[in-house]
Amino acid sequence: MSADPLRPDLTGFRRRLAELEALLADPATFADNRRAAALGAELRFTSKAVKADDVLAGLEKELADARTMGAESDPELRAMAAEEVARLAPAVEKAREQLIRSIIPPDPDDSRNALVEIRAGTGGEEASLFAAELLRAYTRFAEKRGWKHELMSLSPSDLGGVRDAVLLVEGEGAMAHLRHEAGVHRVQRVPATEASGRVHTSAATVAVLPEAEEAEVVLKPEDLDMSVARASGAGGQHVNKTESAVQIIHKPTGLMVYCADERSQLRNRQKALRVLRSRLLDLTRAKEREARAQDRKTQVGSGDRSERIRTYNFPQNRITDHRIDLTVHGIEQVLEGDLDALIDALFDADLRQRAEAITQR
Repeated sequence: MSADPLRPDLTGFRRRLAELEALLADPATFADNRRAAALGAELRFTSKAVKADDVLAGLEKELADARTMGAESDPELRAMAAEEVARLAPAVEKAREQLIRSIIPPDPDDSRNALVEIRAGTGGEEASLFAAELLRAYTRFAEKRGWKHELMSLSPSDLGGVRDAVLLVEGEGAMAHLRHEAGVHRVQRVPATEASGRVHTSAATVAVLPEAEEAEVVLKPEDLDMSVARASGAGGQHVNKTESAVQIIHKPTGLMVYCADERSQLRNRQKALRVLRSRLLDLTRAKEREARAQDRKTQVGSGDRSERIRTYNFPQNRITDHRIDLTVHGIEQVLEGDLDALIDALFDADLRQRAEAITQR
């Protein structure tokens, strides 16, 4: 690693680049077209990272020279140096960020849609009300980012909260930016039903799953136990007359999905199958993560729903993300979808952690 923790050391990348260039200069490599294509893709990725490193190195040298010139006795030279430092310092920071991004292999899940599952945790009705606020926050955040969103399932509580809900978010970067919302969200405030004014602590859990493609997860009809029922909750006479709610149980795993958000039984069935595929894909990924868990330490956290990630403290109007020790103020704005400061900080922290892990290999 470089002595500067923000400056990745690309010695290994440069060594690999030389190896790739030698391999692709050898006609024997092209006897295996698939291998040649893979090496070509790796060459493009590695070459891009090395070029980004060269750009940063050049800017860093210019900045160092400008600072040296700033120590000159000539006032005119010092003024020119100050202008150069003011121009180059942000350019160096931008180039460093570009380098960090260039050395991280793209995660195939980052291009997927995201399924955000929210469940009320400990705290009774207050937890359900908080879960509803989180659902609203993610919906508003998606709208601000220009992403499409669709409520896949919703189970309301008696006082207008949410027992559990699944929100599908579609758009470029949706999964990449929302993945770190997974975990336990804790809220500290005086519930509306609390007469004595005591602060209560409640929680809601969030899971963020990449939406699975149909070809990735094959659902065999004999593995599915599907039933229909009349939807319950708001909806007037319609819900009492039409068996539109759909429940699907995946018998091999015991996973259950219930969708009653649409008036059409077919539409609810389609939604339930989409959610089920994504949960099965996540189950497979979870097993893979467990196999690597002992060798992996993350700065941002595993995203496990049992991990407390964030506290929303209403009396002090602050939100603290415990994984990166970040505190922001303005809870009402955050719950209206102004999540950028939190989500962007987590996204950047994850990039840095992954870059460090790569350069330490």
